Amino acid sequence: MSDVTNLLRPVGGTEYSWCKAVPLGTGITVLALSLSNPPDITNLQNTLHHFQTSHPILNSYIHFNPITKSFSYLKHPDPHLQIEPFDLQSTAQILQDLQKDAQNDAVTPFQLILEHELNRNSWLDPDVDADVFFASLYSLSEAQWCVVLRLHTSVCDRAAAAALLRGLLRKMSGGEREFEGNGEVSLGIEEIIPKGKGNKPFWVRGVDMVGYSLNSFRLSNLEFVDPNSSRQSRVVRLQMNPLHTQNLLAGCEARGIKLWAALSAAGLLAAHSSKNLPEDNKEKYAVVILTDCRSILEPPLSNNHLGFYHSAILNTHNITGRDTLWELAKRSYTSNANAKKSNKHFTDMSDLNFLMCKAIENPSLTPSSSMRTAFMSVFEDSIVDQTAELQQELGLVDYMGCASAHGVGPSIAVFHTIRGGSLDCVMVYPSPLHSREQIQDLVDRMKSILVAGCVSVEDVESNGS
Repeated sequence: MSDVTNLLRPVGGTEYSWCKAVPLGTGITVLALSLSNPPDITNLQNTLHHFQTSHPILNSYIHFNPITKSFSYLKHPDPHLQIEPFDLQSTAQILQDLQKDAQNDAVTPFQLILEHELNRNSWLDPDVDADVFFASLYSLSEAQWCVVLRLHTSVCDRAAAAALLRGLLRKMSGGEREFEGNGEVSLGIEEIIPKGKGNKPFWVRGVDMVGYSLNSFRLSNLEFVDPNSSRQSRVVRLQMNPLHTQNLLAGCEARGIKLWAALSAAGLLAAHSSKNLPEDNKEKYAVVILTDCRSILEPPLSNNHLGFYHSAILNTHNITGRDTLWELAKRSYTSNANAKKSNKHFTDMSDLNFLMCKAIENPSLTPSSSMRTAFMSVFEDSIVDQTAELQQELGLVDYMGCASAHGVGPSIAVFHTIRGGSLDCVMVYPSPLHSREQIQDLVDRMKSILVAGCVSVEDVESNGS
């Protein structure tokens, strides 16, 4: 399968980091849809083949060259993805096995299937060529089905996954010209950074690398429940009703900040409070903020350009029991904004990719060899779902989209969406490094902090920030 005539292009630096991370379990992107109407498998198959034709990166496989130690995307001659079906009996057996290890009887079958797919790693052996795109159909009951798309994160970041979902819903409902591509594969993000924006003097890069490395030893983490056993990615959801969501968004708008900053602040405060520390006890936590760079690249890309075009900024914050939600959210937002003004989302890209690979190669460099590089990761931009009518037409009961994080990465990866005016966060964590009970407690604390901060617009305007 490694014929060089099939070469789409070599992977870029950020993509290389994902190629190294996915075999360990971080970077498996999953879109799961729960349906009350039986899907037309032929129509679905044709739709996915159409996507592979217009977005050839979806019709590729990853090849590792052992001589050059490099990865490349190679293309299949024709779209060949086949949906893997699981009937009632086989799905029931999978769910039975999953429920035994779920750590919580209240986990729904739909969520169990999502977690199952997050841990189906087709890229365990980098020496074996593997497709970047898979699809499955599960029969949860005689009245519920689950369609799952599973992708290598290097070809589908969060923005692309959201576009893929919209395109899939449009296509399944008979719509046209949604999620259309031009039949080409865009370059890696490093190749299209605006001229001069990614430059960093050699000595500055060296100082920054030392700073990142030394600071990592001073960072606090959630307590590790079991750092030795093999890991899987699991999920806990944080959901808020429309009223609380509206007030939370209003609070962010009144203070000139984005939602991610409030979510990050709530997570930091919840982590500190979960340890029952004295109020004045100070802990330093790291948060990774991921920014979709498509609109600021040269040339700019649309969300329909598949690939990984996010950059990361790592911020650290000293947290005490005296910190408040909005003060900390404002501080977090300002810190990230200042970093972006200095182009750190571009200049530090290769540094963070290098450190990610070093953590993979040398787990002992991280606390308890956990490969935890931060407490939390969160996306700068919110996904706002505007497909309610399509969802009703297709019988879409629920959906979740996220990526696995049990290899290298944060203790909690936050994937947040505004759906029908309600906040829905999928929180991915490594288990049993952390337990479901532990993360559920943290998420409950986060929600309480956010709800307490959901004052009315009038109160926000009268009290200021």
